[in-house]
Amino acid sequence: MSYRKGLEKYQDLDEDRILSALTEEEIKMLEEEMVELDPDNALLPAGMRQRDQTKKTPTGPFKRDDLLAHLEKQANSTKDREDLIPFTGEKRGKHFQCKNAEGKVWVPKQKAIDPVLESVTLEPELEEALANASDAELCDIAAILGMHTLMSNQQYYEALGTTTIVNKEGLDSIIKPTQYKPVPDEPNSTDIEETLERVKNNDPELEEVNLNNIKDIPIPTLKAYAEALKSNTYVKKFSIVGTRSNDPVAYALAEMLKVNTVLKSLNVESNFISGSGILALIEALQNNKTLIELKIDNQSQLLGNKVEMEIASMLEKNTSLLKFGYHFTQQGPRLRASNAMMNNNDLARIQRCGRPLA
Repeated sequence: MSYRKGLEKYQDLDEDRILSALTEEEIKMLEEEMVELDPDNALLPAGMRQRDQTKKTPTGPFKRDDLLAHLEKQANSTKDREDLIPFTGEKRGKHFQCKNAEGKVWVPKQKAIDPVLESVTLEPELEEALANASDAELCDIAAILGMHTLMSNQQYYEALGTTTIVNKEGLDSIIKPTQYKPVPDEPNSTDIEETLERVKNNDPELEEVNLNNIKDIPIPTLKAYAEALKSNTYVKKFSIVGTRSNDPVAYALAEMLKVNTVLKSLNVESNFISGSGILALIEALQNNKTLIELKIDNQSQLLGNKVEMEIASMLEKNTSLLKFGYHFTQQGPRLRASNAMMNNNDLARIQRCGRPLA
């Protein structure tokens, strides 16, 4: 109570009068303090956990060649540390010799040479050809002789199908997997600002907003999308997979779900939303009867058994959600959520068929 009494003197303060008396520098400092950051989230990069405190102006554009020349000059000008004892190549100590129980030096037995292999002789031309053959040529010869265990299937069939040397790696290539050319994913070409304006203007041609895997979307911009979707009557699918979204974004989407009556699908997978943000989204479904698909899987941290039990309990109270994307770690909430989705789908099928509800 004493703490609250100490705060009573600030209740009648005029915030506008205080703000009008601030200087430009003080207003700038206040804006920096109000930037939404998450200093406790170790999974975020440093630039998103603390504000930029650099006051030094840039000295000029980045010049890679000048930097390498400076580093090389600095390395050459630094003298090497002298060895305490100079290296002379002299061997010190006694050479270790393995001895048996009788004290005699143990000498490994020489492997006997197979007399059959020793007696095999080839024509002089073949002896010379094999002696001077490279690993690639020996590998192709092994393929022709049917020794396919010395190479990969791809090299074996290529050697049989051509008359030239195709293997360039030799006989050791059996331990290497077949290299495939990676197929790069096409980058998301969505214009963030333009799409946001279309959502705000309630564009009738915009029914799906896909911001997946765009890494540099500011958190205020994502919250602006959620705010714009409150009054939008055309967007039916909203996806922000892999956009580094966190709890403030989840809270904004939860407030949006409470008033939006058009959105059918929401996907927030592969982000930095914690259990409290996920619960806010699920709890908002109690006031939403139009969303039929929600995906929340693959967050940066596990939700835990307690959160999963609360999610299952909330899903059992919902009758409109048909698809729920999350991999439960516990069998109990997984079964409860599965039964809830099954009941909702059965209910939707009965309504489509026009039969009365039991």
